[in-house]
Amino acid sequence: MTDAVHTLKGRFRGFYPVVIDVETAGFNAKTDALLEIAAYTLKMDEQGWLLPDQIFHYHVEPFEGANLERAALEFTGIDPFNPLRGAVSEKEALTEIFKGIRKGMKESDCSRAIIVAHNATFDHGFVMAAADRAGLKRNPFHPFATFDTAALSGLALGQTVLAKACQSARIPFDNKEAHSALYDTERTTDLFCHIVNRWKSMGGWPPVGPGSDSASGDEELE
Repeated sequence: MTDAVHTLKGRFRGFYPVVIDVETAGFNAKTDALLEIAAYTLKMDEQGWLLPDQIFHYHVEPFEGANLERAALEFTGIDPFNPLRGAVSEKEALTEIFKGIRKGMKESDCSRAIIVAHNATFDHGFVMAAADRAGLKRNPFHPFATFDTAALSGLALGQTVLAKACQSARIPFDNKEAHSALYDTERTTDLFCHIVNRWKSMGGWPPVGPGSDSASGDEELE
């Protein structure tokens, strides 16, 4: 039987990490449009190495009354009203993503999903605001806790910019592909797995000594 510390539940105290990236029409999650979202679930092998699992990706229609900042659209290169995008509503995109996450949580016996993202406060804010607009009551994500790969990269690699952190970790990064939610999610997933697995390979996991059990629960965060 797989040792408890070599499971997602044991490694992240009951949390189910999901890597997220969003592309938007501005910086205000309450007023500016969510235009693209990708989410990558994770799994662990029997030795406790963290691996990518399943990816979800959607182009998203601006919600009714959404603000579209011209500078943001020029930066991302997204035309929100191009029919070739195949965009869906926020509700449809998040319903499908949340469904897949809840399935993974059940299979991993995890109690709560947690967003992993580069500068995670930004992505968390847009996901939560979109879920509220869509009226989705079964949001699997923790309401405020995140794993921020910018901070983790600063600690582990001495870099906080995604492209430079990936380069430091010897993860291929194409700047021409950047600022696509799908591409950035794939690279952030590789980066997060690299950092977690590097910590394990250096002897940092599993912990040893008193208080090293990996009990699950949200009591310290809620």
